[in-house]
Amino acid sequence: MTKIAFPFTLLVTVLVCLAPAAPAQAQAARTFVSAAGSDSNNCTTPATPCRHLQSAYSATSPGGEIAVLDPANYGSLTITGPISIEGNNGWAFLSAGSGAAAITINALGATDKINIRGVVLDGLGTANNTGIQFNSGGTLTVGDSLIRNFGNVGILFQPNSSGQSQLFVSNTLVSDNTGDGIQIFPSGSGTTLAALDHVEMENNEASGVEAVLSTQTVNVTVSDSVSANNVIGIAANVPIVSQRANAAAGGSVVSIMVRNSTIANNSLSGLLANSGTVLVTRSTITGNATAWTAADSGVVSSYGDNNIDGNTNVNTEPPNPLPYK
Repeated sequence: MTKIAFPFTLLVTVLVCLAPAAPAQAQAARTFVSAAGSDSNNCTTPATPCRHLQSAYSATSPGGEIAVLDPANYGSLTITGPISIEGNNGWAFLSAGSGAAAITINALGATDKINIRGVVLDGLGTANNTGIQFNSGGTLTVGDSLIRNFGNVGILFQPNSSGQSQLFVSNTLVSDNTGDGIQIFPSGSGTTLAALDHVEMENNEASGVEAVLSTQTVNVTVSDSVSANNVIGIAANVPIVSQRANAAAGGSVVSIMVRNSTIANNSLSGLLANSGTVLVTRSTITGNATAWTAADSGVVSSYGDNNIDGNTNVNTEPPNPLPYK
């Protein structure tokens, strides 16, 4: 009886075809990073953590959480969807190279929520880098964090949106940046709401916080916070000349409410309204070159209950006192 040869390569091909396909690795609701981790791990348990936040983010399902297990530099991070990052009170250190951001947010969903807690972002004095750059998404919440030494802005909130965008910052130090500590400069036809609570904005080479006239309506509340040793403490400002026409055509409004806060030792002005309105109540304004400045169409208004003293110029309450309602 004649035997028929069965080529080995054909046998392998048949067996592979008959074998069930291996399932793709599923994303987990909670992942982990560690100084001792590896980006080849699945990141899904404390025993198998990733080494960098970007790898853990790829392994995390939308709306999930990344937990930091120990102190380390976890690299820069780009976010494209809802996520929570638990930095464990400063264990997560991130930095960025020239022209880059430590955390870039390009969330694809208009209502996506990004929560960042307990991180240390340090620009290391590198030129033109940014701490957190928010380009799109619904809400950015930053808490219990330190953002410093960036060559541009500490937090740059600049969504282009037709809906509502929100920024919440609490219990956070934003300091020693070459630009603004926090800059709010959205575009599009939507609205932007921002609330800063127990935020320290110090030693920035522009404004502690600046809300810029845009095509949107922008409302900012600053409460129980400190803006000190910047050029300007708190500013409602106009954009660069080439962008003013578009901003004016959009009919935008910028309004900043300052309550229970300290605005001190800023080299140009404590409060600046170069567009829109700055309202101030129960706050201390001292040691600034000028306590407050209203220019062009800007208005600074007071509830008449502030401590304004020790400034080189203007130690008086702003005009147009507002009644409590």
